Amino acid sequence: MREDLERRAAAFAALSDPARLRIVDLLTVSDLAPKEIGAELDMPSNLVSFHLGVLEERGIITRRASEGDGRRNYVRLRSEAFRTLEADPIPVAGRVLFVCTANSARSQLAAGVWAQESDIPCASAGTHPGPAVNPRAVSAARRWSIPLVGEMVPRAFAEVRRAGDFVVTVCDRAHELLHGADQAHWSIPDPVRADSDSAFDDVVREIRERVADMLPRLTPA
Repeated sequence: MREDLERRAAAFAALSDPARLRIVDLLTVSDLAPKEIGAELDMPSNLVSFHLGVLEERGIITRRASEGDGRRNYVRLRSEAFRTLEADPIPVAGRVLFVCTANSARSQLAAGVWAQESDIPCASAGTHPGPAVNPRAVSAARRWSIPLVGEMVPRAFAEVRRAGDFVVTVCDRAHELLHGADQAHWSIPDPVRADSDSAFDDVVREIRERVADMLPRLTPA
Protein backbone atom coordinates (compact mmCIF):
# COMPACT_ATOMS: atom_id res chain seq x y z
CA MET A 1 0.00 0.00 0.00
CA ARG A 2 2.77 2.44 0.97
CA GLU A 3 4.73 1.71 -2.23
CA ASP A 4 1.60 2.21 -4.34
CA LEU A 5 0.89 5.57 -2.70
CA GLU A 6 4.48 6.69 -3.25
CA ARG A 7 4.36 5.65 -6.92
CA ARG A 8 1.09 7.52 -7.48
CA ALA A 9 2.39 10.58 -5.63
CA ALA A 10 5.52 10.62 -7.82
CA ALA A 11 3.42 10.44 -10.98
CA PHE A 12 1.13 13.25 -9.83
CA ALA A 13 4.20 15.32 -8.92
CA ALA A 14 5.55 14.84 -12.44
CA LEU A 15 2.26 16.07 -13.89
CA SER A 16 2.15 19.13 -11.63
CA ASP A 17 4.48 20.96 -14.03
CA PRO A 18 2.43 22.82 -16.70
CA ALA A 19 4.90 21.97 -19.49
CA ARG A 20 4.81 18.25 -18.72
CA LEU A 21 1.03 18.32 -18.48
CA ARG A 22 0.89 19.99 -21.89
CA ILE A 23 3.19 17.29 -23.31
CA VAL A 24 0.81 14.65 -21.97
CA ASP A 25 -2.14 16.50 -23.56
CA LEU A 26 -0.38 16.39 -26.94
CA LEU A 27 0.43 12.70 -26.57
CA THR A 28 -3.21 11.77 -25.93
CA VAL A 29 -3.77 12.47 -29.63
CA SER A 30 -0.53 11.52 -31.35
CA ASP A 31 2.90 9.94 -30.89
CA LEU A 32 5.47 12.70 -31.33
CA ALA A 33 9.19 13.06 -31.85
CA PRO A 34 10.94 15.23 -29.25
CA LYS A 35 11.62 17.82 -31.96
CA GLU A 36 7.90 17.97 -32.74
CA ILE A 37 7.10 18.44 -29.06
CA GLY A 38 9.61 21.27 -28.89
CA ALA A 39 8.00 22.95 -31.89
CA GLU A 40 4.52 22.67 -30.37
CA LEU A 41 5.65 24.12 -27.05
CA ASP A 42 8.24 26.55 -28.46
CA MET A 43 10.72 24.93 -26.09
CA PRO A 44 14.48 24.33 -26.52
CA SER A 45 15.58 20.74 -27.06
CA ASN A 46 17.47 20.46 -23.76
CA LEU A 47 14.34 21.41 -21.80
CA VAL A 48 12.19 18.99 -23.82
CA SER A 49 14.70 16.26 -23.06
CA PHE A 50 14.56 17.06 -19.35
CA HIS A 51 10.76 16.93 -19.19
CA LEU A 52 10.61 13.71 -21.21
CA GLY A 53 13.18 12.16 -18.89
CA VAL A 54 11.00 12.93 -15.87
CA LEU A 55 7.89 11.50 -17.54
CA GLU A 56 9.76 8.39 -18.63
CA GLU A 57 11.22 7.83 -15.18
CA ARG A 58 7.71 7.95 -13.68
CA GLY A 59 6.42 5.41 -16.20
CA ILE A 60 4.13 7.86 -17.99
CA ILE A 61 5.73 7.67 -21.46
CA THR A 62 7.78 5.26 -23.56
CA ARG A 63 10.01 5.88 -26.59
CA ARG A 64 10.46 3.83 -29.73
CA ALA A 65 12.99 4.22 -32.54
CA SER A 66 11.55 5.26 -35.90
CA GLU A 67 11.32 2.54 -38.53
CA GLY A 68 12.01 5.25 -41.11
CA ASP A 69 14.68 7.63 -39.89
CA GLY A 70 16.60 5.60 -37.31
CA ARG A 71 18.02 8.77 -35.79
CA ARG A 72 14.55 9.67 -34.60
CA ASN A 73 12.48 8.26 -31.78
CA TYR A 74 8.80 8.68 -31.08
CA VAL A 75 7.30 9.33 -27.68
CA ARG A 76 4.15 7.47 -26.74
CA LEU A 77 1.83 7.95 -23.80
CA ARG A 78 1.35 4.83 -21.65
CA SER A 79 -2.41 4.82 -21.13
CA GLU A 80 -2.12 2.20 -18.40
CA ALA A 81 -0.07 4.68 -16.39
CA PHE A 82 -3.21 6.72 -15.82
CA ARG A 83 -5.32 3.73 -14.91
CA THR A 84 -2.82 2.87 -12.19
CA LEU A 85 -3.08 6.41 -10.80
CA GLU A 86 -6.58 5.63 -9.63
CA ALA A 87 -7.12 4.46 -6.09
CA ASP A 88 -7.73 0.75 -5.63
CA PRO A 89 -11.38 -0.36 -5.67
CA ILE A 90 -13.03 -0.94 -2.31
CA PRO A 91 -14.57 -4.42 -1.94
CA VAL A 92 -18.14 -4.48 -0.63
CA ALA A 93 -19.21 -7.77 0.92
CA GLY A 94 -22.79 -6.70 1.60
CA ARG A 95 -24.96 -3.84 0.44
CA VAL A 96 -24.46 -0.11 0.08
CA LEU A 97 -26.58 1.28 2.92
CA PHE A 98 -27.57 4.94 2.62
CA VAL A 99 -28.40 6.64 5.90
CA CYS A 100 -29.91 10.01 6.79
CA THR A 101 -31.79 11.15 9.88
CA ALA A 102 -35.44 10.39 9.09
CA ASN A 103 -34.99 7.99 6.14
CA SER A 104 -37.69 10.03 4.46
CA ALA A 105 -35.89 11.84 1.63
CA ARG A 106 -32.15 11.87 0.93
CA SER A 107 -31.35 8.26 1.83
CA GLN A 108 -34.43 7.01 -0.03
CA LEU A 109 -33.46 8.95 -3.17
CA ALA A 110 -29.81 7.89 -2.91
CA ALA A 111 -30.77 4.21 -2.71
CA GLY A 112 -33.06 4.64 -5.71
CA VAL A 113 -30.36 6.26 -7.84
CA TRP A 114 -27.81 3.64 -6.78
CA ALA A 115 -30.18 0.81 -7.70
CA GLN A 116 -30.48 2.25 -11.21
CA GLU A 117 -26.74 2.36 -11.76
CA SER A 118 -25.10 -0.52 -9.87
CA ASP A 119 -25.39 -4.27 -9.47
CA ILE A 120 -24.26 -3.97 -5.85
CA PRO A 121 -27.46 -4.21 -3.79
CA CYS A 122 -28.50 -1.29 -1.64
CA ALA A 123 -30.86 -0.25 1.13
CA SER A 124 -31.64 2.86 3.15
CA ALA A 125 -32.23 3.67 6.80
CA GLY A 126 -32.45 6.52 9.29
CA THR A 127 -30.92 7.24 12.67
CA HIS A 128 -34.32 8.56 13.80
CA PRO A 129 -36.80 7.30 11.19
CA GLY A 130 -39.83 9.43 10.48
CA PRO A 131 -43.41 8.26 10.03
CA ALA A 132 -43.38 8.19 6.22
CA VAL A 133 -41.40 9.01 3.11
CA ASN A 134 -41.71 12.72 2.34
CA PRO A 135 -44.28 13.32 -0.44
CA ARG A 136 -41.90 15.70 -2.19
CA ALA A 137 -39.27 12.93 -2.28
CA VAL A 138 -41.83 10.63 -3.88
CA SER A 139 -42.68 13.33 -6.43
CA ALA A 140 -39.00 13.96 -7.16
CA ALA A 141 -38.44 10.24 -7.68
CA ARG A 142 -41.32 10.20 -10.13
CA ARG A 143 -40.02 13.27 -12.01
CA TRP A 144 -36.57 11.73 -12.33
CA SER A 145 -37.82 8.18 -13.00
CA ILE A 146 -36.09 6.88 -9.87
CA PRO A 147 -37.43 3.59 -8.49
CA LEU A 148 -37.58 3.90 -4.71
CA VAL A 149 -36.12 0.80 -3.07
CA GLY A 150 -37.95 -1.49 -0.65
CA GLU A 151 -41.27 -0.90 1.05
CA MET A 152 -40.92 2.90 1.21
CA VAL A 153 -41.34 2.80 4.98
CA PRO A 154 -38.67 4.62 7.01
CA ARG A 155 -36.62 2.16 9.04
CA ALA A 156 -34.01 2.46 11.78
CA PHE A 157 -30.32 2.08 11.02
CA ALA A 158 -29.82 -0.39 13.87
CA GLU A 159 -32.52 -2.67 12.43
CA VAL A 160 -31.45 -2.47 8.79
CA ARG A 161 -27.68 -2.68 9.03
CA ARG A 162 -26.07 -6.04 8.27
CA ALA A 163 -22.51 -7.27 8.55
CA GLY A 164 -20.55 -6.32 5.43
CA ASP A 165 -22.69 -3.30 4.54
CA PHE A 166 -20.85 -0.26 3.17
CA VAL A 167 -22.54 2.60 5.02
CA VAL A 168 -22.88 5.98 3.31
CA THR A 169 -24.35 8.80 5.39
CA VAL A 170 -26.06 11.44 3.28
CA CYS A 171 -26.75 13.98 5.99
CA ASP A 172 -24.41 15.63 8.47
CA ARG A 173 -26.43 14.75 11.57
CA ALA A 174 -26.39 11.04 10.75
CA HIS A 175 -22.64 11.13 10.11
CA GLU A 176 -21.99 12.86 13.41
CA LEU A 177 -24.28 10.51 15.34
CA LEU A 178 -22.70 7.35 13.95
CA HIS A 179 -19.22 8.30 15.22
CA GLY A 180 -17.28 6.54 12.47
CA ALA A 181 -19.68 3.66 11.87
CA ASP A 182 -20.07 4.89 8.28
CA GLN A 183 -17.50 4.21 5.56
CA ALA A 184 -18.34 7.33 3.54
CA HIS A 185 -20.14 10.63 4.14
CA TRP A 186 -21.86 12.89 1.60
CA SER A 187 -22.69 16.32 3.06
CA ILE A 188 -25.97 16.86 1.20
CA PRO A 189 -28.32 19.68 2.32
CA ASP A 190 -31.75 18.75 3.67
CA PRO A 191 -34.36 19.54 0.99
CA VAL A 192 -37.19 19.19 3.52
CA ARG A 193 -36.17 22.50 5.09
CA ALA A 194 -36.73 24.36 1.82
CA ASP A 195 -39.89 22.32 1.11
CA SER A 196 -39.84 23.01 -2.63
CA ASP A 197 -39.61 20.89 -5.75
CA SER A 198 -36.50 22.76 -6.85
CA ALA A 199 -34.71 21.89 -3.58
CA PHE A 200 -35.49 18.21 -4.08
CA ASP A 201 -34.40 18.39 -7.71
CA ASP A 202 -31.10 19.94 -6.63
CA VAL A 203 -30.58 17.08 -4.20
CA VAL A 204 -31.31 14.49 -6.89
CA ARG A 205 -28.74 16.13 -9.17
CA GLU A 206 -26.13 16.08 -6.43
CA ILE A 207 -26.89 12.47 -5.54
CA ARG A 208 -26.56 11.43 -9.18
CA GLU A 209 -23.15 13.12 -9.35
CA ARG A 210 -22.05 11.50 -6.10
CA VAL A 211 -23.20 8.06 -7.22
CA ALA A 212 -21.36 8.44 -10.54
CA ASP A 213 -18.18 9.31 -8.63
CA MET A 214 -18.59 6.40 -6.21
CA LEU A 215 -19.44 3.69 -8.77
CA PRO A 216 -15.87 3.01 -9.99
CA ARG A 217 -14.57 2.91 -6.40
CA LEU A 218 -16.75 0.05 -5.16
CA THR A 219 -16.68 -3.56 -6.31
CA PRO A 220 -18.52 -6.66 -5.06
CA ALA A 221 -16.32 -8.67 -2.70
